[in-house]
Amino acid sequence: MSPFLQRLALIGLLALLPVTGLAAESDFLQYLQGRWNGSGTVVRRIGTAPINVNCSLTSTAKGPSLSMKGQCRGLLVVSRSISADITANGTRYTGVYVGPSGGRSALSGSRQGNTINLNVRWAKLVNGDHDATMTITRVGNNGLALQTIDRDPGTGKSLVTSDIKLQRQ
Repeated sequence: MSPFLQRLALIGLLALLPVTGLAAESDFLQYLQGRWNGSGTVVRRIGTAPINVNCSLTSTAKGPSLSMKGQCRGLLVVSRSISADITANGTRYTGVYVGPSGGRSALSGSRQGNTINLNVRWAKLVNGDHDATMTITRVGNNGLALQTIDRDPGTGKSLVTSDIKLQRQ
C-alpha cells in the first residue's frame, strides 16, 4: 500500500474514534433510562445524623444525554425534588444537578467502567466550600447507586453525604 493510502486509511480510522466513544457512552446512558425506586441515607450537614430516605427517579436517555428527575422523602413528611442533566462529549461528561435546596450546581467528569465520576461545583457553600464529588454507578442488570462525597471542613477527611441504592421498576 502506498504511503498516501496508508495515511488516508489512518485518518479514516482516527475519524471513527470519537464516534465509537460517543456510541459507547450513549449505550451506557441508555441502560440508565427508566423508572427507579430505592432507599438510602442523606447527611444534610457534616456532623449531623444521617436521614433515611426513600427515593423514586425517572431517567430519560437521548443519545449522549441523560436527564434524571425524582423525589426523595425523609422523616416521614419531608419530600424534596432532585434532578440532573448530563451530556457526554466523547468520554467527558458535563451537566447540571439541582438538589433539595434548588440551586443549580455544575457537574463535570468522566466514566470509568460502570461508574460516572463527577466533580460537583455547588451553587452555594455546602459544608464550608463549593466542591464535592458524585458517582452514578450501574449495579448489575437492574441496580443503580447514587453517592455524594464531601470533605469534612474540620478534619479534611472525605465523607459520604448521600448513599442511595435504586432498583429498576
